[in-house]
Amino acid sequence: MSARTKVSAALPVFPWDTLADATATARAHPDGIVDLSVGTPVDAVADVIREALAAASAAPGYPTTAGTPAVRASAVAALQRRYGVTGLPEQAVLPVIGTKEVIAWLPTLLGLGAADTVVVPELAYPTYDVGARLAGAQVLRADSLTQIGPQAPGLVYLNSPSNPTGKVLGVDHLRKVVGWARERGVVIASDECYLGLAWDAQPLSVLHPDVCDGDHTGLLAVHSLSKTSSLAGYRAGFVAGDPALVAELLAVRKHAGMIVPTPVQAAMVAALDDDEHERIQRDRYAKRRDALLAAVRGAGFTVEHSEAGLYLWATRGESGRATVAWLAERGILVAPGEFYGPAGEQFVRIALTATDERIAAAVSRLA
Repeated sequence: MSARTKVSAALPVFPWDTLADATATARAHPDGIVDLSVGTPVDAVADVIREALAAASAAPGYPTTAGTPAVRASAVAALQRRYGVTGLPEQAVLPVIGTKEVIAWLPTLLGLGAADTVVVPELAYPTYDVGARLAGAQVLRADSLTQIGPQAPGLVYLNSPSNPTGKVLGVDHLRKVVGWARERGVVIASDECYLGLAWDAQPLSVLHPDVCDGDHTGLLAVHSLSKTSSLAGYRAGFVAGDPALVAELLAVRKHAGMIVPTPVQAAMVAALDDDEHERIQRDRYAKRRDALLAAVRGAGFTVEHSEAGLYLWATRGESGRATVAWLAERGILVAPGEFYGPAGEQFVRIALTATDERIAAAVSRLA
């Protein structure tokens, strides 16, 4: 077996490749498809960001893996201003080529392997599992410390607000997990890509002083500009936290050529420094959520959690695949909950990332 085949054989089928039939059904709707299956932004990038990208486009030299001083400073300031994170030095920030990249490679970058376990939420973004597999590590799905048992895993993922459920972890839960990890020398990676999209509950960063008492040892927070700034096409994100861990990641990434392009770093500075465009985008999603939530409930669905983030976690009390088919007949494409773990088998994830016109079409069809 070739090395390439060995790697691909260790990975699951890419989930969205299994939606071909449902996609074809939804596309056949007379008024076209409403694609709510993937959380990809559809709104225009703010002018202030595009202008910064263009102004930095004359960049013939290699960018810095560590990020420019400006992007690190802007990330620190934005984390404090928007999310109350304090005491973070600029060298504790590292730009990444989209947060999916760093999540997929984090176990490998940390040196984990076959002897290590990576703990992921029971319902989780599939890339947590994929990243562990790429490193050859074992995966444990667990939402409580009792499920982990006496072992000391190599890495524990937190995700609040959750993708797919929109669940927000409370401060007491976060503090308990941080304390447990510190006693065992376990690294925590907190995926906080939806932190700026709170609706019915207020999430906290794992780096917030109410959670970690201002001590970032052993903690990494992963942040994305894809959602709040509509920059999925820019592949713009960063990881922040324990300066020693960030330095380890930087050392490996230098060798691997994992570098964010200079113009994208300049665009990140503009996005992180400007809160107004983020507020406007959040308001767009809030209006779409209000409309879609009422329509989904009106169509007989039960919506669980979903108090933050970009998705509705919904069920009709049947197989999620059956619900996908039911919605596809109405021209609406969603993701089955099984993509995120066995506990999601009777659920679907419905994204808010469609234009106002397409959201209105979905609302009309559900009525």
